[in-house]
Amino acid sequence: MPTGTRVRWAVVSATSVALVATGCGSSGDSGSGGGSSDTSKTFTYQSSEPQNPLQPANANETGGGRIVQNLFKGLADYDPSNGKLRMQVADSIDTSDAQTYTVTLKSGWTFHDGTPVTAQSFVDAWNWAANVNNNQINSSWFGDIEGYKDIHPESGSPTTDKMSGLTVQDDTHFTIKLYNKVSYFPYKLGYVAFSPLPEGFFKDPTGYGQKPVGNGPYEFVSWDHNSQVVTKTFANYQGVDKPKNGGVVFKMYTTAEAAYADLQSNNLDVMDQVPPSALANYKSDLGDRAIDAPQGAIQNIGFTLYQADWQGQDKAKVRQGLSMAIDRDTITKTVLQNSRKPATAWVAEGVEGYKSGTCGDFCTYDADKAKQLIQEGGGVPGNAIKITYNADGGHKEWVDAVCNSIRQATGVNCTGDPKTDFKTARAAITGHQINGLFRTGWVQDYPLNANFLADVYRTGAASNDTGYSSPEFDKLANEADQADSIQDTATGYQKAEEQLAVDMPAIPLWYYRTNSGFSTNVQNVEFDSFGNPAWTQVEVKG
Repeated sequence: MPTGTRVRWAVVSATSVALVATGCGSSGDSGSGGGSSDTSKTFTYQSSEPQNPLQPANANETGGGRIVQNLFKGLADYDPSNGKLRMQVADSIDTSDAQTYTVTLKSGWTFHDGTPVTAQSFVDAWNWAANVNNNQINSSWFGDIEGYKDIHPESGSPTTDKMSGLTVQDDTHFTIKLYNKVSYFPYKLGYVAFSPLPEGFFKDPTGYGQKPVGNGPYEFVSWDHNSQVVTKTFANYQGVDKPKNGGVVFKMYTTAEAAYADLQSNNLDVMDQVPPSALANYKSDLGDRAIDAPQGAIQNIGFTLYQADWQGQDKAKVRQGLSMAIDRDTITKTVLQNSRKPATAWVAEGVEGYKSGTCGDFCTYDADKAKQLIQEGGGVPGNAIKITYNADGGHKEWVDAVCNSIRQATGVNCTGDPKTDFKTARAAITGHQINGLFRTGWVQDYPLNANFLADVYRTGAASNDTGYSSPEFDKLANEADQADSIQDTATGYQKAEEQLAVDMPAIPLWYYRTNSGFSTNVQNVEFDSFGNPAWTQVEVKG
């Protein structure tokens, strides 16, 4: 947005941004015309055990994230039909300079315990989440706000417990002042980390992490660890997406195959993703209950750049060589049954700012060049690598195929390193307990290339699991953030992305689609470009 132009984010204009999700749909009619529904009935969804307690700023993986986003609702979220920003608790988010934002809240919102949602509910929640002492995995999301460095210093203790950039005017108004201009900041505010918290939370954060009290469409009922999280519809929910069902039961599965078997027998209502073993037949198995929808997501392999064996610019050649040793075309056509498209960049297709080919030749299979680069870079440490992945996510087949491709092309011994479940794998990755390589996917938090780049590869970012740190990338990312318009920001991040091809902190593999399905118990099931069903719109047959 041009400096000095007042922008009101209550309605997103077509000219302000093309941050359009790639849409939602299925191979059939989503069962939307199937008959009567019962708004009191719950439906079940394939899930995984959350990595962390159910706190909004402590969930950046799908197991916890999808649960938390249904228990809490922030200032805004994203319309599942088109991916555009829509107001929820906020009535408007105004700015005249893309640096200071004035938030006006709607009246009438309450938490599940009946207490009101106010401006202070947001400010207190953000200050708590940003405080380094509270060890929230998404704390860096607040890094744009003035005063974040005081509450979250790089070393030592905070000098305050409040960010100077947050000021409450009254119950329905507060302002957010940033260190610098960030033209797309309202889009970041749709992320679940920016949710409000009730007063009771701050007296017992640990207890509330196990029994959360939110303000979202569903309220918490119970958490049977490693089995299920049960929610029910919140009767006083004030959002624009009022539930058409009685709640969601998130069922934990140790294998995608078990979930698919339950789906076929109507013991599971909605899947996350069908396993690779079912990709060839799931459409014929499920008929018009099969889902094949675009998704703003990418599959990558990350490197442990915090380990000495992978440090130094020469090792970038080794990483580039390993990337060139992966035959993406063959793997996506055979193992993945054309359900994925080979990646040529670090940003998913359909996302504003996506630019094909940023990875260049390094994402094209070439066995001879792969061997040459690995040799020039001093070779793979010990001539052997492991790729860590979660065994409950249907990844074994493609990890084995990637390893076979690398072995055949380069002679490097490559094997899969399965962890029992997603929570265990994520704990090992975020705890820097991985030796070598690991599977890492990324689903958009907001549909702009900055989310795939700054939030993953900027030094110290919440999801920078590789430990990548590049002064050049950081410089270009900071310049992109301060651009005068979202379009200019997207262009700036394309320049930053070019640095990833030089350093190869992670190998782009392929772009996702949502390949899913639902049982005969439900209807009106549609998935958005975030890979989520439109939760509140799912209908349970009467």
